[in-house]
Amino acid sequence: MAINTLINWFAGYEAKRKKLLKKVPSGPLHDFLSVPFPALDTPLAELPILAVDFETTGLDSKADKLLSVGFVSLQHAQIKLNSSYHQIIKAKTQLAESNVIIHQITDDQKEQGQPLGIVVEQLLKALAGKVMLVHFARIERQFLQQACLELYGFIPEFPMIDTLVVAKRQLDKRDIAYDPSELRLSNLRSQYQLPPHDGHNALNDAIATAELLLAQMANKANTDKVLLNDIIL
Repeated sequence: MAINTLINWFAGYEAKRKKLLKKVPSGPLHDFLSVPFPALDTPLAELPILAVDFETTGLDSKADKLLSVGFVSLQHAQIKLNSSYHQIIKAKTQLAESNVIIHQITDDQKEQGQPLGIVVEQLLKALAGKVMLVHFARIERQFLQQACLELYGFIPEFPMIDTLVVAKRQLDKRDIAYDPSELRLSNLRSQYQLPPHDGHNALNDAIATAELLLAQMANKANTDKVLLNDIIL
């Protein structure tokens, strides 16, 4: 690992993790922060990854609510379907008709869901020591940080890989104009000849994102030499 990269890493995610760990009382967030993040020179094939997706009532993490969480683990470049998790969250807000149409989650289903604190605790347990994999990182980062602020009073950092950013970097290298719609999850999957998936379900989208990353990496030259530093946000 280059010296500058190593310095940036310890001045960034790892430094912030250790600093926040000293402030956070015992509990789910403390447990999450107690596990070091993977090193930047970790090869992709050895990288512990958790593909995560959220369904929300909107795009504003402060005004809108989490509706559901889905995640699945990747280990040794394989998707571990036995690690799959999907949970609807019991939110106090009443769902708009547009939410029900998009996410197929009704108010009745929401009322049978789990409290936010339980769902976030399960996510943090699964995420400890791993890198979060998402498609369009702003949603998962902001909503998870907001949830941690509401539940624990602190905002942690989360090392992330974003399949949208991986694709954008590859397109930008061509120096040719492209339609931003090419970066949608379904369109990128189609480019890699992956089958259509049932979107707007948190677990389905998490698995679809995991499959996309594996396809993106398989398409790279010298895949065995791809490191976390090459694809991290």
